[in-house]
Amino acid sequence: MKIDLLITQWLNSFAAVYWPLDQAMILLSAFGVPIMVVLVATRWWRKENRGANRNTCLVAGLSFLLGLAINQLILLFVHRIRPYDAGVAHLIIAPSADWSFPSDHATAVAAIVASAWLRHLPRAALALGALGFIVCISRVFVGIRYASDVLGGVATGVIAAFLVQALYQDENKFSRWLVKLF
Repeated sequence: MKIDLLITQWLNSFAAVYWPLDQAMILLSAFGVPIMVVLVATRWWRKENRGANRNTCLVAGLSFLLGLAINQLILLFVHRIRPYDAGVAHLIIAPSADWSFPSDHATAVAAIVASAWLRHLPRAALALGALGFIVCISRVFVGIRYASDVLGGVATGVIAAFLVQALYQDENKFSRWLVKLF
């Protein structure tokens, strides 16, 4: 799609122009997802609403994992080369050996944000969403993804979060066992 190429090239056109911006985007690209995971994981130790917070952590984690599993299935059928290999983008990080579509980073952040939203935590979802948005932009900025790779990842993350939320029940034997186990 032409719009995909235009957005990808436009976001990537800022790379290698301003060193501090490059470094910020490289750091966010590398550490944005782990930071989000840590932010969600800190809910585990909150004293108020302990059960709800722990169930939220579990739903976010299961959504994250299911989203990545969906991506692995997609990768069996979709073999899109990376934008830097296609001459569409300038790469400012180490190249990746796997296919481009969908973005695992985008899947992870979308699964986490959607889980927070579905668990009725709008402030957390907004804060995590802001960080997740920048992480997604960073993946295109550094030249490792097309814009549509990110959108595809967001879609799988949101779908995974909806599936987990629909299937996970806070007060059944399995969820109580999981909360106690961890």
